[in-house]
Amino acid sequence: MTFLNEIAQRFPEAISFAPGRPYEGFFETSLVHRYLERYERHLREDRGLGEDEVRRTFYQYGRTKGIVHELITRHLAVDEDIVADPEAIVVTVGCQEAMFLVLRALRTGPRDVLLAVSPTYVGITGAARLVDMPVLEVREGPHGIDPAHLEEVVLDARAQGLRPRACYLIPDFSNPSGVSIDVPARQALLDLAERLDLLLLEDNPYGYFTADGAPLPTLKSLDTRGRVVYLGSFAKTGLPGARVGYVLADQRVTAADGTSGLLADELSKLKSMLTVNTSPIAQAVIAGKLLTHDCALREANAREIALYRDNRERLLAGLAHHFPPDSGSGVTWNVPHGGFFIVVTVPFPADDALLEVSAREHGVLWTPMSHFGTGPGTECQLRLSLSSVTGPRIDEGLRRLAALIGRAAPA
Repeated sequence: MTFLNEIAQRFPEAISFAPGRPYEGFFETSLVHRYLERYERHLREDRGLGEDEVRRTFYQYGRTKGIVHELITRHLAVDEDIVADPEAIVVTVGCQEAMFLVLRALRTGPRDVLLAVSPTYVGITGAARLVDMPVLEVREGPHGIDPAHLEEVVLDARAQGLRPRACYLIPDFSNPSGVSIDVPARQALLDLAERLDLLLLEDNPYGYFTADGAPLPTLKSLDTRGRVVYLGSFAKTGLPGARVGYVLADQRVTAADGTSGLLADELSKLKSMLTVNTSPIAQAVIAGKLLTHDCALREANAREIALYRDNRERLLAGLAHHFPPDSGSGVTWNVPHGGFFIVVTVPFPADDALLEVSAREHGVLWTPMSHFGTGPGTECQLRLSLSSVTGPRIDEGLRRLAALIGRAAPA
């Protein structure tokens, strides 16, 4: 991520398909003030707090678990059909902190390992490095995680004396591949996790941005056996600058002192020694947006969903125009049903060196898939993000990308 940021700063005029950021055209600074006022009204009118309590809620540190946990549970019930205990939620500084807290809680010794679908989001591998937890890669197919390979990796790891603690995955429009897992495969995965006695860490930043078909149920909403720890974020659906995420961890665990409680309680203890709490002002902004839209963020993001759908169609049409199937170009791509990302396969290495050439000489940025995993073929793949570039800029960006590919392709 540091390398991509550095490239973007050096070539600010380049058209960038690299970052998975939300579209900025709908940002309104006035909404921040409105959301704060809406939450303030909620504290006074709905919760009956006095002036001193309202001021304290905004200005003081607040509880470590967060101050908007009850609104998050309402939102999960409305949008995801997830019934959650508010006390099982820890509000975090972005989803990245949620990942770190969960991995730190799970790591109890040097034999503990994490499994992750490959290719995978670099944030989880970075968090695993911080807690000194090796990551074992599990293959991803065209329909998501390969369950047979997951079982093979788990059993092989245990045979080596290792302890697989959890498997991280993004079931909806995965970053970076854009792949989703269908409902029968989700049920089978939950059954496999139960049989293997394995936790699933479900990350869901892109699930609301369905381009075709009905939204799929989350693993958490299907989970009846406590196998799923749910990682949530308001970066894509709320406000990225607020840096508010959360983790729903309702599993019962036994602490070091022998007492039993929620996994969320253990995460809260860790958070108290890391960030103390999540900014109450930031939480209040997100709470205000939730209240403004009756906790229905899927409806609140209708404009964004439509925009990303149009961007996807434009990007796919542009790829087909520049690289027709019968052209012999050797360029192919996947067709995700939503989300932010499309993966393009090219007949040559798409590495950091080529990205530098692409930025400097062609004015277009993308992300090498080799940053996300070591699986076969990733060295000749690149990720295109469709979330922040729109309209004619997509067309021009693809024209520049086609020029780069034409130059780099073997004769």
